[in-house]
Amino acid sequence: MSRIGKKPIDIPGGVKVEIKGLRVKVAGPLGQLEMDCHPRIQVRIEEAGAKVLVENDRPAERQNKQLHGTMRALLANMVAGVSKGFEKKMEIYGTGYNVKEQGTKLVFQIGFCHPVELAIPKGMKIKIDAAATRGNDVPARFTLSSIDKRLLGQFAADIRNIRPPEPYKGKGIRYADERVRRKAGKAFASGAA
Repeated sequence: MSRIGKKPIDIPGGVKVEIKGLRVKVAGPLGQLEMDCHPRIQVRIEEAGAKVLVENDRPAERQNKQLHGTMRALLANMVAGVSKGFEKKMEIYGTGYNVKEQGTKLVFQIGFCHPVELAIPKGMKIKIDAAATRGNDVPARFTLSSIDKRLLGQFAADIRNIRPPEPYKGKGIRYADERVRRKAGKAFASGAA
């Protein structure tokens, strides 16, 4: 059995969970999320209505074990998302690099000959703390927030892939808590012969 899958999910106050067949709907103060569960895994609400239980009929099968923990983690993220929400902080390093929000798009100037535009997904909120970098040491900072952890992670990864941090000067887009391994540049010998 999956150790993660066996743990019950506590339902905080103000969050409502509905199960109809394989469809699970979670509503809370920040919004509403829905998901279809895998047919091999059963989801039920405890009699008291304070916990959600994820059950596995055939714990000996490998795929069922994997799905058990995955479904439980996805449901726990839905409950946490509608009650507290998720956020991811990002930074841009590089002289002259900047970010701005234009309507439903996020526009980056990051060293290309053209600005890079990304459509902001529905339900995503963006807060720009520092729009432009100041030199190579003071980064541009912005925060992404959403109730859907999967959507948040995917959008943050898409942003980072525009220009990942390079190892020599550290220029590029990175997560705020990411540590970039730096390399030493080429060492030139003196020209005295």
